[in-house]
Amino acid sequence: FDINLPPDYPYVPPLVHYHSCGLRLNPNLYESGKVCLSLLNTWTGTGFEVWNPGTSTILQVLLSLQALVLNEKPYFNEAGYDTQIGRAEGEKNSISYNENAYLGTCKSILYLLRKPPKHFEGLIQEHFERHSRHILSACKAYMEGAPTGFETCTEHAKGNSAGFRIMLEKLFPKLVEAFSNMRIDCMQFI
Repeated sequence: FDINLPPDYPYVPPLVHYHSCGLRLNPNLYESGKVCLSLLNTWTGTGFEVWNPGTSTILQVLLSLQALVLNEKPYFNEAGYDTQIGRAEGEKNSISYNENAYLGTCKSILYLLRKPPKHFEGLIQEHFERHSRHILSACKAYMEGAPTGFETCTEHAKGNSAGFRIMLEKLFPKLVEAFSNMRIDCMQFI
């Protein structure tokens, strides 16, 4: 995310741009980079949901992004879909949405490794040096049937879709290769 404070801040909310890598991984995060959040005045809201120059803060924006946007069931963030929470069709759609979001996240990782944001090359390198094994382990678990968000099949009984596993099996070798090209030891995944 890029956060820009316009000249009339704090009388107007900050401008927030999401680097999407051309993918829409969340109903609130558009391919164009738009972040749809009432606190940013990019969606309707009332009361504490909208920007208030006297009380709203950057911390509030960051916490809203973390808690309201980047949650475990983003499907239900789509306008009107909250009525499907707890219903079989809604939960099924949510699982499918999460699978597609995970595949998109893997594609975003590959994009970031090929073209890291200027001045963030070192941060990208360090992040994936630390987390590549966990990412690859999660991919392996998902290819073995664990549902997205769980690292083993025993943690959750429903599993994941065959289409998800097929697509992930195509992305997995690309991730291993990209991490290996960064001189990260991925031998256990080859």
